[in-house]
Amino acid sequence: MAETEIRRAVPADAAAIAALTRAAYEKWIPVIGRAPKPMTADYDLAVREHLIDLLFAEGALVALVECIHEPDHLLIENLAVDPAQQGRGYGRRMLGHAEALARELGFTELRLYTNKLFAENVAFYRKQGYRLDAESAFKGGFIVHMSRRV
Repeated sequence: MAETEIRRAVPADAAAIAALTRAAYEKWIPVIGRAPKPMTADYDLAVREHLIDLLFAEGALVALVECIHEPDHLLIENLAVDPAQQGRGYGRRMLGHAEALARELGFTELRLYTNKLFAENVAFYRKQGYRLDAESAFKGGFIVHMSRRV
């Protein structure tokens, strides 16, 4: 197993965060007919306003989780894994990291949302114990809202 390290992002990481996110979400463009929301985010701003933690394996950025501190829960805004590194447990590791962060911050619930058409993502979150709470319309499609007690 590769040696790994998780650390909090700093402003100098914004370009690498954007590049990893673009690579991770690019496969969904043909599915929904547009760039998914995380591909269009301003990561120069997000790295200052959100909690973004980065996972490095052998010194290379392989995954990230971006969380937003809400009044009564921690929201996962973005979970991304380098496509060349998928299937190695990095997504599960960063999801577990977000759950530990939520507990550390005093939250009992972690929430996230994803496009309903991202079936493998929905299945991944359900397998990790997240429940489907609601659906809402978004840009001609639907978003599923999910949560898990931590």
